[in-house]
Amino acid sequence: MLETVTKTDIVYPSSDGEPVAETYIHLYAILTTLEVLKQYLSGQQATVLANKFMYYSQGLPRMRVAPDVMVIFDVEPGGRDNYKIWEEKEVPQVIFEMTSPGTKNQDQEFKKTLYEQLGVKEYWLFDPKGEWIAEKFKGYRLRNNNYELIEDSRSEPLKLQLKVEGELIGFYRADTGEKLLIPQELAEALQQKETELQRKETELQQQKEKVSEMESLLEKYRQQFGDLGE
Repeated sequence: MLETVTKTDIVYPSSDGEPVAETYIHLYAILTTLEVLKQYLSGQQATVLANKFMYYSQGLPRMRVAPDVMVIFDVEPGGRDNYKIWEEKEVPQVIFEMTSPGTKNQDQEFKKTLYEQLGVKEYWLFDPKGEWIAEKFKGYRLRNNNYELIEDSRSEPLKLQLKVEGELIGFYRADTGEKLLIPQELAEALQQKETELQRKETELQQQKEKVSEMESLLEKYRQQFGDLGE
């Protein structure tokens, strides 16, 4: 007798035991992009996931892909063990792949075709070592259900300007030009603010001491000469 497999019997794994990235440089680019975009979208109905399985066909757990970084709008914020499109009812708007010669064919062919068919609005390829993309970076934008090369390095869904900055992607607000700081830069900025605060506190204390000295001196004059008339 054949057993009937119900939807609840189907297992959708959250990991396959494979490494997150080929090299430390690729891993650092993934994690930095994740943290920068998470901070940027904080407080919005959106989530940013890195190296999580995205299942795109209900009942078929082998139909999956693990984008390096994906941004999904109009969903509950927070992390997931995996992402099932039919449950969340939203397709990622933006996907980043940190590519290399070893993943070039899959990134440029299979994933590009899949994301295009799923309706992912933007697909960005970042080659941090510049091993097969001379300019290190290129993106595709969905137009009439087909991907076209992005010429202005601007992400429309994110409202950000993207730039290559060494082995990382630099993100800038399209409206103000303000850079979104990476964790290291945030830590340095915080340290600078703390140092500036300490300096101001020291100056304030010095001013208080000077005022106290002047008040003490004035009190001595009053005791010696009395209040001065106008």
